[in-house]
Amino acid sequence: MTIENRLNEEKSPYLRQHAENPVAWQPWDEKAFQLARQQKRPVFLSSGYSTCHWCHVMEEESFSDQEVGEVLNENFIPIKVDREEQPDVDSLYMEVCQAITGRGGWPLTVVMTPDKKPFFARTYLPKSQLIQILEEIGRQWQQNPDSLIERGKKIINSLSDKHKKTQPARISVGEEFKGGEDSPERTELKKLCDGAVSGLRESFDEKFGGFGSAPKFPQPHTLLFLLRYHHITGDESLKKMALKTLDTMAAGGIYDQIGFGFSRYATDRRWLIPHFEKMLYDNALLASAYLEAYQLTGTGSYARTAREILTYLERDLLGEKGGFYTAEDADVEGEEGKYYIWEKEEIIDILGKEKGEKFCSEFAITKSGNFEGKNIPNLLGRGPENIRGRDKIWQEWNEELTRLFQEREKRQRPFRDEKVLTGWNGLALAAFARAGRVLQEEKYLEIARRNLGFIKEYLQENENEVKLYARYCRGESRYQGYARDYAFLIRGIIELYRADQNPEHLKLARALNDELLTEFWDEEQGGLNQTRSDSDDLPLTRKNFQDGALPSANSIAAENWIELSGLIGDFELTDKAVKILEAVYGQLKKHPQSFTALLTAAAGLTADRRLLYLVTEKEGDKMSGLLEGLNRKYLPFTSPMLINDHTREKLAEVNEQAASRQLKEKTEWTAYICEGRTCRPPIADEEELIQRLKS
Repeated sequence: MTIENRLNEEKSPYLRQHAENPVAWQPWDEKAFQLARQQKRPVFLSSGYSTCHWCHVMEEESFSDQEVGEVLNENFIPIKVDREEQPDVDSLYMEVCQAITGRGGWPLTVVMTPDKKPFFARTYLPKSQLIQILEEIGRQWQQNPDSLIERGKKIINSLSDKHKKTQPARISVGEEFKGGEDSPERTELKKLCDGAVSGLRESFDEKFGGFGSAPKFPQPHTLLFLLRYHHITGDESLKKMALKTLDTMAAGGIYDQIGFGFSRYATDRRWLIPHFEKMLYDNALLASAYLEAYQLTGTGSYARTAREILTYLERDLLGEKGGFYTAEDADVEGEEGKYYIWEKEEIIDILGKEKGEKFCSEFAITKSGNFEGKNIPNLLGRGPENIRGRDKIWQEWNEELTRLFQEREKRQRPFRDEKVLTGWNGLALAAFARAGRVLQEEKYLEIARRNLGFIKEYLQENENEVKLYARYCRGESRYQGYARDYAFLIRGIIELYRADQNPEHLKLARALNDELLTEFWDEEQGGLNQTRSDSDDLPLTRKNFQDGALPSANSIAAENWIELSGLIGDFELTDKAVKILEAVYGQLKKHPQSFTALLTAAAGLTADRRLLYLVTEKEGDKMSGLLEGLNRKYLPFTSPMLINDHTREKLAEVNEQAASRQLKEKTEWTAYICEGRTCRPPIADEEELIQRLKS
């Protein structure tokens, strides 16, 4: 039976990149596995993404090769998966790969039985090795398929046992979390946070920032943890680690000094040589980290870096309808970084001899180059003041940087993956909403609102329900939303509410959160499953707690719930957040630095989290000015709620207690500071309010 390559029917840019291969690729669907059962063949799974360098290499040298195509088509049912569209499939088999080989990466290469039980896993394989392995597996399947089937069962059973062994531990004393000043719950959570700090201190690179040696990833959620735990403890060393990392990254080659935006990671210790692909989620999370550093320090260059990142996202990843695209490739015409690197002579030709020489000196551009004979512009030579001098540098070199950017735009641009992922857009929504609030710039809020409008129109199943799709691409909305889609989107909506105080956002956040808890929450063990309760597409239901390049759905959900509990008056959500921490307690104690986004939520439980009701009769300049001032301050554990004639009625639909707050007599405005269910006496003096919030 001849099997045809079906990927030209797919919308995913990554799958379409393989539509002309001689390999008879199938998408991951029931039709492909039915074919495998009918043909009694093993399934060859290759999972990757469109901007992955080694995925391109394997496609070019192996999957475009006729010999490889023949071996695969004769003995296997080959399936291609876009890991960004189907993270549930990818993460399960990546866990298998890590269990078998001790390492992971993409492209992921797995061979499994027709009922999806894997018995072989690797990452990238060169052509000769791939053919050898395929032929050997083919022989084994013909001669003794039962041994491979049994191996697959054992691997899945082993993973299942591993997940079942994770027994929840108690953090709360009693049924409800009580995190008072000296409570045992708060003491226990501080121990977990302190454990992470200890591990981070050991791996911190004092000279260049970041953690460990090469390769180095930005880890924005780790930096946010350090900034917030510094705010709680007053430990200056935590702030120093975070700011040193933010400073050096923004000065390095990992940051695009000419066109803005961060690459995915640096291949060296100094943050000089990037792997040049740019991802939406990295840049959204990093924009939030730089904004938080700006709020904490007041240093303008952190705000500038955040603005530049958002400029990149708006200019290069924002689609016409308001959705953000996924990523840009590292390669152009098969050459990594070709779009971004420069010869010194090019700079001189564009800027002229005098200006060009000065520019080259400032941005470390030489004749011999710093990357394969060419140059990645950077400011690492400026020393410890690097980012804090970037305002001055930008003002001095703005005209030249603009000219170089315009010249660079004449080059062939890297490939852009134009699918829109719900979860990643939630992170972008959060970044733009926060920028609008912190920087007081309406244009960022307009982009955030437009993005939310896009999600409602194209990634909600219909306007009357809150079931989400995971992605939109080329006119198609597809795949049931995963836990991370809900959690990340709720995070963005909370940030948008904090920015514009529209109670409709709280209504949507609550509805989405109800759906998340109904369809993903494990009532028995605690924690969110990756997929919906009615999903049976995989041989194992899994939860993800660890924070990698992306924070986990459980981590972001825990942070959401701690804040939402006050905003919508549902304090059981805090208990749910604690149950997530309890579900992974053993791992948190052993490897706390692998859970820094989750520990950011834990840190929030050790702080005096406050709800700030701001009551006024109507919208006005006085209250707007007060809110603007509060938004610029670093108050990570304070959530303001504006209550006036315009918001009160809508607010009552989600939080009756908030809506019932009244204006104190003979005052223009009244503030109430509440912690949990307890509120302090009303305040009507701005100076007193600021002092209370600082205490």
